[in-house]
Amino acid sequence: MSVAADVQADAASAQRFDDLYARLEPQCRAIVAQYEQARSALIPLAQLFQEHEGFVSSNALAAIARLLALSPAVVESTVSFYTLLFRRPVGRYVVQVCRNLSCLLAGAEEIMTYARERLGVGHLETTADRAISYEEVECLAACDRAPCAQVNLEFVYDLTRARVDEILNAIRAGTYDVAPLPQSEAPARTWKVEQDTGRKSIAAVDEPQPNNPGGIGDASGIRIFDLIVGKPQYEARSQERLVRETTLRPEVSRDGH
Repeated sequence: MSVAADVQADAASAQRFDDLYARLEPQCRAIVAQYEQARSALIPLAQLFQEHEGFVSSNALAAIARLLALSPAVVESTVSFYTLLFRRPVGRYVVQVCRNLSCLLAGAEEIMTYARERLGVGHLETTADRAISYEEVECLAACDRAPCAQVNLEFVYDLTRARVDEILNAIRAGTYDVAPLPQSEAPARTWKVEQDTGRKSIAAVDEPQPNNPGGIGDASGIRIFDLIVGKPQYEARSQERLVRETTLRPEVSRDGH
């Protein structure tokens, strides 16, 4: 696709979103009005846009930021935290199989292996026909009916290979009793977001394992705090309790304990 075609595609996408926003704006403002603090409407607004676009687009993030008077970074960091909000286009059906302990003990490993084989995709991937996205998720809180899954957030219990066949065949045939998601943009093969992009936050610089959350003895968690403390221009903007309540500040020894 040429640069000019890219620009045209972006313009068409922007126009589609402008039309969508014009229709949804009254509903958006009604959602915001329900909350004492406008920021509390962030997730409901993201869910609303996803219901209409199939994912939370960059245009939607910008619209939410404007509605709530928040920075785009705050909106994106919040939306990207929740696995049920998709930042990239997905299939019309999202099949999410639970991989937590109760389900694994009840045979979820076999179910996941079989589902991947039937679909021809792996975790966080979408089938070539753009119909089905597959994900292996943490506990769905249906341990008494394990192994379980969700299809477009509707529960499926007591999974067997035969039940997997039944679900996938019905989706393919267009007879599954759960409505498909909208699909305003065609999904790519995967919607994975790589952990290492070549850019690191300042707290991860010089960390040999920046994707490791750390633990006891790990001093890296207070590095960003050290950048704030003692600098009035930052302290005045921070809501961190350790900035306000100095008696809570930890004393870290030279070896990080």
